[in-house]
Amino acid sequence: MSKGQLSINLATTRGSWGFAEAVDGCLRHDITAIAPWRDQVEAIGLKEAARIVETNKLRVTGLCRGGMFPAADEAGRQTNIDDNKRAIDEAVALNADCLVLVVGGLPGSSKDIVDARKQVTDGIAAILPYARENNMKLAIEPLHPMYAADRVCVNTLSHALDICVELGQGVGVAIDVYHVWWDPQLAEQIARAGQMGAIYAHHICDWLVPTKDLLLDRGMMGDGVIDLPGIRAMIEAAGFHGPQEVEIFSQDNWWKKPGDEVLQTCMTRFKTVC
Repeated sequence: MSKGQLSINLATTRGSWGFAEAVDGCLRHDITAIAPWRDQVEAIGLKEAARIVETNKLRVTGLCRGGMFPAADEAGRQTNIDDNKRAIDEAVALNADCLVLVVGGLPGSSKDIVDARKQVTDGIAAILPYARENNMKLAIEPLHPMYAADRVCVNTLSHALDICVELGQGVGVAIDVYHVWWDPQLAEQIARAGQMGAIYAHHICDWLVPTKDLLLDRGMMGDGVIDLPGIRAMIEAAGFHGPQEVEIFSQDNWWKKPGDEVLQTCMTRFKTVC
């Protein structure tokens, strides 16, 4: 079975490189698909980042990130909507496959997760016409429930797909194995996403046992407990054959290693364990 293309989310080499250095490193290893973060693009300038992408004929498998919709008041919600429209502009300039949405958690001191989820759906609905006008797909990334309070209150693939159904064309999902591998409904929901044509991105890494930091201790593929080939097979059976995007936050391990070593390891593991 073909494994498709490898993409590097530039969070993976954040410990060593900015945008331009990461692109140079990827090209040294014949990797031509990337997924940058907005702060990395801002640091070099959108115009220069877009030039680098175009000159090197790179595929941008996603721009990270839009989202963070909930806020304590209407002014805050409008500020977040405006920022997401800027994110759409940036994704368009980079010719990204999609804008990844890390949708946000409970705003301020709120304990009302039902309202936070409503604000997420309302926020996506508010930017969707602009995304459609600009032919930019919006990819909701459900995150592990441990992030429900502060980062993302959409925590299952099922919930994300329900939002896609409610909002319609142009909204899909980014399936990150780190966040969904544990879900008893995973196979069913990946198949559902495929039937909807809603799989826009596939992110890979591994879940370490023990995990020392729930945000910044992701594992390299093969170092943890996730059945990467099994999930890949589900996603490909559902019709998505795009790149697998390595996204590793690892402040005490991979971010301390030279970028070229990180990329070489990503390539080896992609070939041998994914």
